[in-house]
Amino acid sequence: MWVIRLLLFALIIFLIYSTVKYLLNPKRKLELAHEQKRFFFLDNKNVRRNFLVTYKGVLFEGEKYLGTTANAFEVVNVFIWPHKVADLNGLVREDFEFIEKKVLDSYPNAAIDWKSPIHEFMNKNYKANTPFKKE
Repeated sequence: MWVIRLLLFALIIFLIYSTVKYLLNPKRKLELAHEQKRFFFLDNKNVRRNFLVTYKGVLFEGEKYLGTTANAFEVVNVFIWPHKVADLNGLVREDFEFIEKKVLDSYPNAAIDWKSPIHEFMNKNYKANTPFKKE
């Protein structure tokens, strides 16, 4: 009888542990934010591992590169690209600037570069918004 009670108690503890672990899983939070078209930044701070960002229903991946700054070794370059280019429909320049700001919050010394087609979009908009200088 005591063995059955002990096994039942162990099963209850295991179920509670599994539920808490599932609810706190960052991948699940990323998927939930992606479905709800919210912002979520998933990064484990390991330079060798890429980070994931979801914003307005678009999933982005970022690759970090370690380099030297004046005082330490830190992430100095970040390349970001979308998983599905077709999902970019409806995003504007301010959306990409928001993502850049959030990435720079985590990696303040990083230079952010977007991969194609966002790179061309950002450069085209920048050139279109700069005033023309007469010589």
